[in-house]
Amino acid sequence: MLTNRSIANLLTAMIACVLLFSCKKEKDNSPSPASKIAESENLVIPVAIDLPANIPQGNSRVATFYAEGVQKYKSQVKAGSSPVTFEWVFVAPQADLYDANNKKVGTHSAGPTWQLFGTADSIYGQAYSPAKSAPSPDGTSIDWLQLTLKKAPTGVFTSVNYIQRIATKGGKAPVELPTTANATVDVPYTAIYRFSRKNP
Repeated sequence: MLTNRSIANLLTAMIACVLLFSCKKEKDNSPSPASKIAESENLVIPVAIDLPANIPQGNSRVATFYAEGVQKYKSQVKAGSSPVTFEWVFVAPQADLYDANNKKVGTHSAGPTWQLFGTADSIYGQAYSPAKSAPSPDGTSIDWLQLTLKKAPTGVFTSVNYIQRIATKGGKAPVELPTTANATVDVPYTAIYRFSRKNP
């Protein structure tokens, strides 16, 4: 015969199982890097960051990666403020890179640089002057960009001429300004990075 305590324990266990199953199901249903990369192929790329036509040869994609990580910001005194107030300034990205097979293949970090695991494959980017950027369709997310090269790329990136950041989610500095000089914040973000070359 079940006692009140036994019934309570049984109900607790059942609720825990339901919650565990629900969490697992939610996790399993989350979009994979592969699906995010596939979806990005259907995006309309703004003219401001689109690749030049390079007629008649055109361009070819060298690699596409899904990035998941953070955009790092630090506090800085706002120029000319009196009394002194602070603002967020961008420091660097820090993200993992995934390929179209859902495999974690490298990192994206300060530079900005993209480095693949276990290889000498790396590439450093820098902004054009003036910058080539376009607002994300999601107003809460960082801009889409086209970057040029900072120095000669290596490995799989050797022939790359253009780097694009598209399909961004998150990553913007907080709306609430910092109140101290040493404040830092890491803002979660995801993006698709495309690496393309001009056909010879």
